Amino acid sequence: MPFTLRSHTADVAVEATGGTLDETFAAMADGLAAAMCETVPDAGERFDLRVTAESVEALLFDYLDELIYERDVRNVLPVENDAAVTEEGGEWRVEASARGVPLEAVTAREVKAVTYSEMAVESTPDGWRAYVVFDV
Repeated sequence: MPFTLRSHTADVAVEATGGTLDETFAAMADGLAAAMCETVPDAGERFDLRVTAESVEALLFDYLDELIYERDVRNVLPVENDAAVTEEGGEWRVEASARGVPLEAVTAREVKAVTYSEMAVESTPDGWRAYVVFDV
């Protein structure tokens, strides 16, 4: 499992790792889903999303924020996340997809928001590591 849920006062934190930024972003998104729900049924259709930002940290924040927005608008839990992260001319982009499990099919706790508190996105000898605290 490329993510770990971490206790964090009244919030929840996720630490994700991957050999690439793509894997790390997808693992972080899967960690967000795990923070909301313990078991996930096979229901749901895939949907795509695209996010751009001025830095890799802002991109991760905006990507996770977009997943929470999609949860609220589509009434789905985004799981089985895929992400492709690129940088060109100072603009970061993630082209992603997720399977949207209908919220009525799961018992989920609400993650209210992504925070910049203690956020980290860093290169490691084995690839990449990200750490994000979510407001619950």
